[in-house]
Amino acid sequence: MADPSAATAGATAGHHAPAEGVTKRDFLELIAGAGAAIGAAAIGWALVDSMNPSKDVLAVSAVEVDLAPITEGMGITVMWQGKPIFVRHRTPEEIKSAEDAKQAELIEPATDDSRIKAGHKPWIVLIGICTHLGCIPLGNKPTDPRGDWGGWFCPCHGSQYDTSGRVRHGPAPLNLPLPPYAFETDTKIKLG
Repeated sequence: MADPSAATAGATAGHHAPAEGVTKRDFLELIAGAGAAIGAAAIGWALVDSMNPSKDVLAVSAVEVDLAPITEGMGITVMWQGKPIFVRHRTPEEIKSAEDAKQAELIEPATDDSRIKAGHKPWIVLIGICTHLGCIPLGNKPTDPRGDWGGWFCPCHGSQYDTSGRVRHGPAPLNLPLPPYAFETDTKIKLG
């Protein structure tokens, strides 16, 4: 009679044995983990992509502003992509004051010419969000306080900006940002 243990030994000897310490279970766990990671990445990608603005929203992301009704010394606020945009028609005195500023006295040095579009010196266009904590500075209405430099004043913490939108005093570390815009005509700009 044949020895049953010898038959079992012969049967396993014909098969390939797994490497030392690696089992089918380890392989299946690796496959399951990789599948879960890929699934999580796909769900995350779809979630983030769903937060992007739709094409119809992006189509109206550009705003045209008519400058004709804005008289010298007057400023208006328009909304663009949920942000207030300050558009001011500066007086010759405001322009001279911005040009005469000494760069060494500025918290974030920038020339007036670098903050305006060439050939359109009277117009300054800024994103009206204080660079300290995101407040909206005052200064576009005639009755608003404009600070010591005649530009914009943030009453929350006392930051003051000049007529070029450069920070001159207070905790704000940076100048008011410039939005992307272009003059379509001498009396019309397009934001975005």
